[in-house]
Amino acid sequence: MSPLGKLSGFMHKVQIGLIGGGTVGGGVIKALKNNGRLIASRTGVELKVSAVAVKDKSRKRSVPIAKSLLTEDWREVIANDKISVIAEVMGGTTIARRVVVAALKAGKSIVTANKALLAEHGEELFELARKHGANIYYEAAVAGGIPIIKVLRESLAANRVTRLYGIVNGTCNYILSRMKDEGAAFDDVLTDAQQLGYAEAEPSLDIDGDDAWHKTALMATLTQGFWVDPKKVHLEGIRGISQLDIQFAEVLGYTVRLLGIVKAGEGKGKKALTQIGVYPALVPNDHVLAGINGVNNAILVRGDIAGDTLYYGPGAGQDATASSVVSDLIDAALDIK
Repeated sequence: MSPLGKLSGFMHKVQIGLIGGGTVGGGVIKALKNNGRLIASRTGVELKVSAVAVKDKSRKRSVPIAKSLLTEDWREVIANDKISVIAEVMGGTTIARRVVVAALKAGKSIVTANKALLAEHGEELFELARKHGANIYYEAAVAGGIPIIKVLRESLAANRVTRLYGIVNGTCNYILSRMKDEGAAFDDVLTDAQQLGYAEAEPSLDIDGDDAWHKTALMATLTQGFWVDPKKVHLEGIRGISQLDIQFAEVLGYTVRLLGIVKAGEGKGKKALTQIGVYPALVPNDHVLAGINGVNNAILVRGDIAGDTLYYGPGAGQDATASSVVSDLIDAALDIK
């Protein structure tokens, strides 16, 4: 008999509602279809997607979703008494905020990959979750498939994080990598990135640093213990980086990388102010972050006990993001169990 068969009598079933059936939502459904039995055998929890709210039920999808699961009214999903966990994978900060607020008020825990929503409204939403006895899980909001949120929240919980340096936007890293390796111009590489699907048709969110800005604010909040207003974080994207900048950096022994940086303050009073910023930085060529190329992400964390640790992997994409969303769904289900 398989491990699943042995556990079936003790299996705890948790029904999930997805708000959004696009790239990430499809990835979640695919991951649960492929590995649902494996997850159940490991955890004793069976995850079942019971409803999926989408904008248009007739739209053709890369990952098929049973028509019986689809609805165009997200309120139906939240109102379903059998559903315990809501996964918000639609993006944006308007309707998504209404979805999350409604779910939390209904006492249902939220899993989200929405870094902008949490960075801009996190303090309000976490207080709402506390008030209504729910939880918010957001591993996929930062660095795609890299489990950096769990690392900061759990694995390094004994440490005071004094430094954090993150390459957390794959589009910018791809552009800067090719500019250095091939001597290519910024505009030419950006065009290629758009054709390859690494950059949106309107790429401002990536190349002007907003995406990395939200992620860095979340990591700073988690490591420093206070809510960080993204508007108070210094922000500079890579739009103004030229091939001449790349060449000068190389002559001096550096590589240009867009970094999200958190530096804990030292001393007391004003001298202890924490520095948080997102900007193109000169990284020594022999530093590990200088060797992170393409669309990959990496975060270097310095703890006062553990020292320097590095976390590396795919920072975006359907499967990488879905992996983190499903991980949070498992955590939510285990907490319910």
